[in-house]
Amino acid sequence: MITISDATVLDIGIIQTIAHQTWPVTYGEILSKEQIVYMLDKMYSDSVLKENMTHLEHHFLLLVEDEVCQGFASYEHHYLNRNYTRLHKLYLLPATQGKGLGKLLLEKIIGLAKENKSEGISLNVNRFNKAYTFYQKMGFEIMEEEDLAIGDGYLMEDYKMEKKL
Repeated sequence: MITISDATVLDIGIIQTIAHQTWPVTYGEILSKEQIVYMLDKMYSDSVLKENMTHLEHHFLLLVEDEVCQGFASYEHHYLNRNYTRLHKLYLLPATQGKGLGKLLLEKIIGLAKENKSEGISLNVNRFNKAYTFYQKMGFEIMEEEDLAIGDGYLMEDYKMEKKL
């Protein structure tokens, strides 16, 4: 059985474990090991995740299959004071990718965005991450390319994508 439920600060360890298992596989051929470690530390520390959940209005979801958490996503309504929902994160354990679980998580967020009367959903995805084709299949369009300096000389080379609702 598959369930999708809201995560709380008590689930931070689960989110971190999935991120640390997923990122080396997802980004290993795209980013240096040093950049992966830097970004995991910057984005998945206890304090950052707690801040995201309690003050920045990022909502986290956990996808559980047969009592094992297989992935998570995070989103935010009214991103940048627009009537848009922002998909911040969507990661599944490598062994579960390609089985439709990411689609289930994204469809859940699309439903929540519609309930919130969002006009659309936006996201950034690394230009070299094959996940961008998943988002295209889910109806997202590439709006532009964006290069973001994130510190220590590292750069995120992303597509900005949107899906109208």
